[in-house]
Amino acid sequence: MTTRPAPYSGVIPPVVTPLTADGELDRPSLERVVGHLLDGGVSGLFALGSSGETAYLTPGQQDEVIKVITAASGGQVPVLVGAIETTTNRAIERGRAAAALGADAVVVTAPFYTRTHATEIDRHFRDIADAVELPLLAYDVPVCVHSKLDPELLLPLAADGVLAGVKDSSGDDGSFRRLAIGARGIPGFAVLTGHELVVDAMMLSGADGSVPGLGNVDPHGYVRLHEAAVRGDWAAAKAEQDRLVALFDIVGAAAPGTASATAAGLGAFKTALMLRGIIATNVMSPPMRRLDAAETARIAAHLDRAGLSRA
Repeated sequence: MTTRPAPYSGVIPPVVTPLTADGELDRPSLERVVGHLLDGGVSGLFALGSSGETAYLTPGQQDEVIKVITAASGGQVPVLVGAIETTTNRAIERGRAAAALGADAVVVTAPFYTRTHATEIDRHFRDIADAVELPLLAYDVPVCVHSKLDPELLLPLAADGVLAGVKDSSGDDGSFRRLAIGARGIPGFAVLTGHELVVDAMMLSGADGSVPGLGNVDPHGYVRLHEAAVRGDWAAAKAEQDRLVALFDIVGAAAPGTASATAAGLGAFKTALMLRGIIATNVMSPPMRRLDAAETARIAAHLDRAGLSRA
């Protein structure tokens, strides 16, 4: 079991996975996404997270994503890789594959589909940490896995060196605050927020950084926000966050009643990246659909208002 001596911090976007018109991995576009994020000043890359459509990709496609991102980043920043699987042994298998392909850390949710007890979730993380020779971060995303990772579960795992950090996408800001308070006495444990609309507030609460899906579209903005918060310029952090909240309205571009929240959000991110000339298409994994011309025009208007260039 390995833990990182210093916390992961800064802006670590969950990298989108561009697809070709026939639904295969678009390697040149993914390389451009990585370059775009590095140019934005991010401090890490999270491959195969929710924004990376990891649940929709085959194991072979997941391996290719890891290869492209690790090669394109060239060791400039750590690459965290999601091993998002239903049960412990499956997550171990994916974690070991990620390690073999050059990942710097592995990110794992609670077990899902199966009915799970808190004692089993604790054992799940401990068993994975013992089996995979990389730092392990927990991913708290109850909307997808239907289990909340409470501070009472996470902090003992952190204190025992099982976890190097957590990405909190629970939307439970009170729980996050309690987690951040409890983590202050645990060296090497990173508390990262996935709540991209309130990063300034989460930084004030003690977050080490953020993992914002919208950071794919505007990494420079999230890095400016993070840097303002670190230097204690909360007025500048608030102003940047307010601009990003307005930009996040792109997720409402999909025609009502025609797409899931997942498809609307990821579709908006991909469409914005396509409009910015970074990826070639806004194709989504089935059964999700790509956004159409009218929806794309609405996203273009949001990009213009946010002051972001378009190709």
